[in-house]
Amino acid sequence: MGAWGTGISSNDTYSDVYAEFFDLYDEGMSVPEISTKLLSSFRETIDDPDDANNFWFALGRAQWECKELDPALLTRIERIVESGTDIEVWRQLDASEADLKKRAVALDRFLEKLRSEKPKARKRKKRVIRQPVFEKGECLVFRLENGNYGGAVVLEAVSRVGFGLNLVATTRINQVDLPAVQDFTSAEVMVKNFGNWKNEREVGWRNSIRFSKEKDLFQGIGKIFVEKRYDPDDYSQGFFYGGFWRSIIEVAGLQFASEEKIAKPKNKVMVKDVISSGRWKFWK
Repeated sequence: MGAWGTGISSNDTYSDVYAEFFDLYDEGMSVPEISTKLLSSFRETIDDPDDANNFWFALGRAQWECKELDPALLTRIERIVESGTDIEVWRQLDASEADLKKRAVALDRFLEKLRSEKPKARKRKKRVIRQPVFEKGECLVFRLENGNYGGAVVLEAVSRVGFGLNLVATTRINQVDLPAVQDFTSAEVMVKNFGNWKNEREVGWRNSIRFSKEKDLFQGIGKIFVEKRYDPDDYSQGFFYGGFWRSIIEVAGLQFASEEKIAKPKNKVMVKDVISSGRWKFWK
């Protein structure tokens, strides 16, 4: 759960669910259709006890904004709040007592809002096609917490209504000197085994919405040829969806730090395996 505050909307999952809901809403889909689609595309999140509540909260608020809050969903959210389930999740994630109190207040206010009647349903907005932040194949470098350079490869770039999307694979580059494009072609894709992660690839779709606030964290140094094509609507790949680019740096730092105490994952995924079926080349 990527949270930056105790507010109901102050986490990646809520932001992603809420944004996708209204992206589909503004495209003309009905609230029931959208809800069904999100239940499918965020199934992994829903099955995660640490993150599921954020999904239900976002869906509930979005439905409420449209004056179509499902009574069954309201009941589910009431149960989460009144039973203290969400507070217990935060406690298990080592939240401070001060933050637990703030979260409890936020939950009560959120539930009070959902129980109220919204005067008017949110109007559908005319959607504008947005470009992705980076071009396909771009090699990105950034500073890790340990002071070294890390790197990530842009596997796909998609223009969409509402926001652009990039599929980004974080690598295991962790070096003192600025990486060259050649370093990316021979690099491994990061596999996570810190915390509760169980050897998952750090590859995910990231949208363009908040990048302007984080653009100074990344530097493009060139491009490699990515032959393989990726579809953001193909959820079978198991890639996550997120909006906070800085988490690329944070996750890489946490993985490298954890390897000072535990062994790194044994399974290897190479960059060349995710960019093509065998042919690749690079540009400076």
